[in-house]
Order: sequence, then structure tokens, then C-alpha cells
Amino acid sequence: MFEKIKESKLMFWSFELLILATLVFVSTKIDFIFQPVGTFFSTLFAPVLIAGFLYYLLNPIVNLLTRLTKMKRIYGIAIVLLLLLGVLVWLVLAVIPSLVTQLASLAEKTPQFIQGMQEWLTELAKNPALQNIDIEAQIDKLDISYGSLIQKFLSGLSSSLGSIVGGVATTAMTVITVPFVLFYMLKDGKRLVPNIQRFFPEKRREQIVELLGDMNHTLSSYISGQAIECVFVATFTFIGYQIIGVEYAFLFGMVAGVTNLIPYLGPYLGLLPAVLVTVFNSPIKALLCCVVVLIVQQLDGNIIYPNVIGKSLKIHPLTIILVLMVAGNIAGLLGIFLGVPFYAICRTIVVFLIRVIRNDQTKKLETIK
Repeated sequence: MFEKIKESKLMFWSFELLILATLVFVSTKIDFIFQPVGTFFSTLFAPVLIAGFLYYLLNPIVNLLTRLTKMKRIYGIAIVLLLLLGVLVWLVLAVIPSLVTQLASLAEKTPQFIQGMQEWLTELAKNPALQNIDIEAQIDKLDISYGSLIQKFLSGLSSSLGSIVGGVATTAMTVITVPFVLFYMLKDGKRLVPNIQRFFPEKRREQIVELLGDMNHTLSSYISGQAIECVFVATFTFIGYQIIGVEYAFLFGMVAGVTNLIPYLGPYLGLLPAVLVTVFNSPIKALLCCVVVLIVQQLDGNIIYPNVIGKSLKIHPLTIILVLMVAGNIAGLLGIFLGVPFYAICRTIVVFLIRVIRNDQTKKLETIK
């Protein structure tokens, strides 16, 4: 019976799909069995992700330090981790207080910005082309008064208090766990490839090493390049805003640096807060903000990006936009940040498999000849 099914490709694949559909259906009915597995991976996801990000940032520094000084790797790791600790202390003592101060000042002046927007819309309503639209009524419907915004924020805060407490506990555990995971990644990362090799046939082990090398190069290029880009964009956007006299230049510069992690869409998202704060009171200054971001992005796109990332990813801009849309819809903000590197890794694996299959076919043809 099974031989007859295999003879017909249509019947064979129909049978395979039926089995797959049955397995999926059964799995949805016994999801309580897989719940502990999901909890296990979700618990480890954040620490491993953060430690992996820091590993790709710090591992080149550790390698360079040990190569230049000929010291033991463990000492190089200790020095680099102490430097990282110093940077974190500097952030806590210098950078974060400045950000908090500017955020508090921005929140305090929010009613003025809202009032400026309302006055701008009211003036806009006097335009003859908009006489038939009751702009003030539409503003009232939006209910964007300062009191209503505070009330909505407080109600949302009280309803999610349990989630906030859980989030604080999870964050504390992550902060404690990440340094240990990072230390062992830096110390024993070179043992990963030999351990993975043992699970594959001997004739494929060299190819596995090649694949892992390609994946490592892709991740290393993307993560280190993005870190350099973010620092560059944040620094020079802050300097540009400071020159043209934008309030909260430091805060908006940091926002621009973080949103730069989102390919193509990030610069516009980073520009938005500065424009919203300035456009109603000083449209010229809002225009100058756009000029600053344009100059910074031109420098980044023509000097920084080609040199620190280059064409190692080789992903078409349209593909990146589609990946961002799908990843954002699936996993939200996390998907937007991780969608492109995940796609780059998957593409690296697919390209490698195609190359291996072609090489195997070429060898078979040479053997036949």
C-alpha cells in the first residue's frame, strides 16, 4: 500500500501533509506539555540575547588585547569586563541623570506643546479652504488635554501594576545573570564549534565549520557595525541639535541613535520627537532639525556604513522593508530590531546549503565521467 502511495507524488505529498496537519492539531490539544519548554526558553531568551550582543561587541577587543600583549585570555577578559563596568558606571552617573532631567523637563512642558498645537490647529481652521470643517470640535473629540492624558496614564499604570512588579523582578534576574553568561561566552566560546562538529558526520564537519564561520561573520559585522553607527548618529545628531539651539538636544540625540537600529525607518522615527517639539513654535527650527538629520544620515550612509558593515549583508532595501513589516507584525518592537539579523542568518544558511548541494552534484558528475 505504501509503495503505491510513493509511486504517485500527489498522493505521497498529500499523505505527508495530512500527517503534518494531524501532528499540528494534536500539539494544539496538548499544549500543556510544551508549556514548560516554552517557559524555559523564554526565561533564557533575554539573558542569552543580551550576553550574545555584548559578546560580539567585546570579543574582538579581547582577541586584539590578548594578541598584542600576549597575556592569558582570562586576564584579557577580566580587563575588558572591568572597562565595560566602568562604562556602565559612567552611564549611570553621567548620562542617565541628564536623560532623566530632560525627560522630566519635557513632561513638565508638555501642556505648552499641546496648547501650541491647539493654537496652530485653530489658526489652520481660519483657512478659507477648511471653513466647512469644525477643527475645534475635532480637537475636543480627541480629548488631548493635559489632565486627561495624566488620568489615562495613571489608570493604565494602576491596572498593570502586577506586570510592572513582574517586569522589575525579571529585569533584576537578567542583570544578575548576564555577566556570568557573558564571561563564559568569552572564555569558552572557541569550544562551541568543536562540540557542534561532533554531532555531524565526519565528511560534513569541515562544511559545518565553514557555515558557522559565515554565520559568525554575518552577526559580528551586523552587531558591531550597528553599535558604531548608533554612537555616531547619536553623537552628531546631538551636536547638530545643540548648534541650532534645540531644547532637549541630548535626549533627542539619544533617541535618534537608538531608532537608528531600525533600518531605513529609524532616521524618520528619531527625527519625529524633535520636529513635534519645535514645529508649532518655530517651524524654521523644525526645518533645521530635518537638515541636521539629513546631513548626519548622508555621512552615515556614505562613510560609516560602507566601512563598518560594507556589503556583508547584501540585502536589498525592499527586502529589508518587507522583513520589518512581517517581523514587526509577528513580534512587535522586538521583531523590528531582530528581524533583519535573523533574516540575514537564515539567508546565510540557505545560501550555504545551496552551495553544498551544488558541490555534491558536481562531484557526482565528475565521478561518473
